[in-house]
Amino acid sequence: MRHTKVTIMQRFAAALSLCLFSTLLTANQQTSAPQVSAQHTHQSPAAKTGGFDQTLFYQSINFHVTSANVGSLNQLRIEPKGLKGDNKPIEKEIDGTVTGAEVADLNADGSPEVYVYATSAGSGSYGSLVAYAANKGKSLSEIHLPSLQDDAKAAKGYRGHDEFKIVENSLVRRFPVYRDKDTNAQPTGGTRQIKYKLKAGEAGWVLKPTRTDNF
Repeated sequence: MRHTKVTIMQRFAAALSLCLFSTLLTANQQTSAPQVSAQHTHQSPAAKTGGFDQTLFYQSINFHVTSANVGSLNQLRIEPKGLKGDNKPIEKEIDGTVTGAEVADLNADGSPEVYVYATSAGSGSYGSLVAYAANKGKSLSEIHLPSLQDDAKAAKGYRGHDEFKIVENSLVRRFPVYRDKDTNAQPTGGTRQIKYKLKAGEAGWVLKPTRTDNF
């Protein structure tokens, strides 16, 4: 009889221990498991990887500019909002990574332009521009920047390392000037600055160089 009571007590203790263990395990899983929210939040690839993600505002129009900035080639995305006509996003492959973006109205027509600056991979760090103008606030058309090689005098001593910036009503491009025997890390020819004005061309908008200075 005594043996039977001990067995019953042992079984009760084992059952109690198992119950407590299951309770603790369940609590631990609930604490460790990620919480799922009913609210869905969209995170762009650029935000996840530390790429470029910026929204630029001009009056009632804005431009959301993103790039993952992973590797030597990237996909640039410009998503307009507030245009009276076509707000379809623009996607374009670029050589390098996006380093900056600005919005301006260089031709003073009341509608903005978006300027996106990119830098290629490698020691040259060659700069490039992707830009679009909002035509009367309705749709976007591409802005063309002439190749620096079109002007032999302006291109002399050029080996990359460009910087772009909107200064008042002009786009300014600056880069170090290299002499023939200069190494990539040590240019000795000073700095060249080229100013561009936005003009209407035969096939669209063009940034035309208006002044070149050497410092």
